[in-house]
Amino acid sequence: MKTPLALAAALLALPLAPVLAADIAPVQGLWLTADQGAAVKVMPCADNAGALCGTIVWDKDAGNAHDTCGTRIFQMSRDDGGTWRDGWVFDPRDGKKYKGYVRRKGDDLNIRAYVGTEVLGKTEQLTPLSALPATPHCS
Repeated sequence: MKTPLALAAALLALPLAPVLAADIAPVQGLWLTADQGAAVKVMPCADNAGALCGTIVWDKDAGNAHDTCGTRIFQMSRDDGGTWRDGWVFDPRDGKKYKGYVRRKGDDLNIRAYVGTEVLGKTEQLTPLSALPATPHCS
């Protein structure tokens, strides 16, 4: 009696699996910063299941003292209806972590960092990038 009920519940949940897995899809991919100085790869965090991470994978200063290659610039743990929250944003320019969120807005990706309340913050707008620039290379 319990087996058919469990089987029915599992079959009903199956169509939801792609929907739950697709939450990252709108923001996943390569993004170019507004100043065109870095490219950020957004994908599920390798070290934190279910979280979303953004890591610099190309930097115009790769190989010199100002190189930010490999720097994780955000980690968010919860999708709140298309806005990723409950994490942090790292600004490599000042070396500080802030509260923040990540949200797709039209074709762009907005990363908002703030102190205290969202009103007291700054938004970095990234544009989609189909491929990394050829040079310089992050190692």
